[in-house]
Amino acid sequence: MITIKEIARLAKASSSTVSRVLNNSGYVGEETRKRILKVIEETGYIPSEHAKSLRTKQTKVIGVILPRLSTDTSSRMVNAINDALAKLGYQMILANTNLNPEKEIENLKLLRSRQVDGIILLATNINEALIEEINKLKIPLVAVGQDIPGVSVVINNDYQAGKDMTSLLIEKGHEHIGFIGVPETDRAVGVERKQGYLDALTDHRLQTKPEWMVTANFDFDSGYLAMKEMVEQAVELPTAIFAVTDTIAIGAMHYLHEQKIEVPNKIAIAGTGNSKVSRFITPALSTIEFANEKVGYEAAQLIIRHIRGQQKERKKIVMKYRLIERDSV
Repeated sequence: MITIKEIARLAKASSSTVSRVLNNSGYVGEETRKRILKVIEETGYIPSEHAKSLRTKQTKVIGVILPRLSTDTSSRMVNAINDALAKLGYQMILANTNLNPEKEIENLKLLRSRQVDGIILLATNINEALIEEINKLKIPLVAVGQDIPGVSVVINNDYQAGKDMTSLLIEKGHEHIGFIGVPETDRAVGVERKQGYLDALTDHRLQTKPEWMVTANFDFDSGYLAMKEMVEQAVELPTAIFAVTDTIAIGAMHYLHEQKIEVPNKIAIAGTGNSKVSRFITPALSTIEFANEKVGYEAAQLIIRHIRGQQKERKKIVMKYRLIERDSV
């Protein structure tokens, strides 16, 4: 097996110089560097990552905890994270929670035991148990999607997005606007977007009704059932609905279609997320587009800066978004 010492002998250089070339650290003369790289290429030398990790105490692996594998948002973020990490010489290991808060904590423990260099958490809640587990970590963690105290975060402006979308419905002439949310354990989606909706109504001196506000989960079926609940319990239906995710909005639209309640003629509807299917349904769904790829890129850059000691203080990055008006309103 070829060793660094053998590379050094063949290249007529010291082992430490070869090591600097391999790690891309420290000064090496251009002629010497070319000579070493030529020997490495000719011998087919591959550095031992295990030996390197023992020496540097780094595995060059980042753990990524995500809520679900199957959503557009997760896949777009994870692809961006993977691309950014690869360019920086890091690999990614995925852990899926399937929207189970207990799994978030289990995966934190699992990744810690795997001795990853850092963790990116696509968080769905902010509870005491999660924060307690994060505080036990001896490695950097960056949270995405939730403003978790004590760690760097990359978040969307969920409050303003909810307010802007509700304001658009008001500008379209709607005064009776319903809302389909999610459980408030998810602060960003369940609380911030809802508060934006409520504040937009308040700013325009409008009110909602309890029967116009229902709760769903993050899937088409629950959006369908939430819309069914609203229709069955409301004496008078709203003329527009803001749903906090596209999947919920599309599920709601399907129920309205079954009931022959036309969108947008009878009820306008808007979602959040700009999922791939949102522009292909009929009518095309008005929505909020978050910069998911940019979020993933920023999270990857931020975790590496923490690992390398370039970012010592907590950093909060709030991403921009785009309101997309389509036929559903």
